[in-house]
Amino acid sequence: MSTAGSLVDSHGRVLRDLRVSLTDRCNFRCLYCLPETEAAQNFYRGRWARMPDSAPIVQQWTPRSNLLTFEEIERVVRIAIGLGIKKIRLTGGEPLLRQGAEHLVARIAKIPGVEDLAMTTNGFLFAEKARALREAGLHRISFSLDSLDRDNFKKITGRDGLAEVLESIRLAQELGFAPVKVNAVVIRGINDHEIESLAEFARERNLSLRFIEFMPLDSARAWLKEMVVSGADILQRLRARNELKPLASDNPSSTSKRWSFADGRGEIGIIAPVSEPFCGHCNRLRLTADGKVRTCLFSVTEHDLRSRLRAGASDAELNEWFHGVALQKEARHHIGEPEFVSPPRSMSCIGG
Repeated sequence: MSTAGSLVDSHGRVLRDLRVSLTDRCNFRCLYCLPETEAAQNFYRGRWARMPDSAPIVQQWTPRSNLLTFEEIERVVRIAIGLGIKKIRLTGGEPLLRQGAEHLVARIAKIPGVEDLAMTTNGFLFAEKARALREAGLHRISFSLDSLDRDNFKKITGRDGLAEVLESIRLAQELGFAPVKVNAVVIRGINDHEIESLAEFARERNLSLRFIEFMPLDSARAWLKEMVVSGADILQRLRARNELKPLASDNPSSTSKRWSFADGRGEIGIIAPVSEPFCGHCNRLRLTADGKVRTCLFSVTEHDLRSRLRAGASDAELNEWFHGVALQKEARHHIGEPEFVSPPRSMSCIGG
């Protein structure tokens, strides 16, 4: 594949994947992102003594005037595709809180060169928009599902929404989204006892389930490495109960290692950025809802695209700017190292 004119960073990685956040707002308050609920406060204080004793941290949302418009997002995607980006994933916050998200999907789906158009959602509102999203041209959908127990789901997310998420997963399969992916962030002492039941759920429903290590992206800065259940530990537990067959990846930039079940129904993936970093093959850029480009999930630097868009920069000028930003992509993150500094914004603001 030719890389002429593509975005190439200073480490030789060719960037092919753009994550676009539609909003930093969310209707969930997950422990690993926006731990504003009483349950989150009690867990962190009682077990890890890292939460402040003052009132809960409350997220300040980006003013709507600072969010990129659909026209601006479409323009950025067109430019990115012209620079070799192939995959677009719409994220948040919760992307379906952005009114008319299906219309943006339709705009992007019509751009020549978009090979894969996906969305990550918590699933709570998906049923209302599912058919419209499918008809608009959305290729794939990923859901967040960290627990199959109603009470534990509410503790983790701050919302009694398990039934709605399960129905959204069922509906996505009915409408022909394939594969339907489910992401589960594993936190020691919260949902690590559900690893086996989540895997069985994936097999029964013929889903692609991704177990994700807990990362330091929570707004409370309460993350500790002791809370991480490593990918190796997750795999060991799953293999004790299931016959798993490794699946080869045709994408060297894939973030997950994957296995199939013996009966061929469903698959398991493990994303282990803390214990087994995959930075050397990272090919992603992220666009925040307020128009900042991030070259790494854990960047402490953001590159202001919105001001250039609104100042009338030409496509040629933005092409040159993107090449300059790509060259600044970090070699790797430094999680768990003494010099590690958490990003100034939480996962909800960065975009998944």
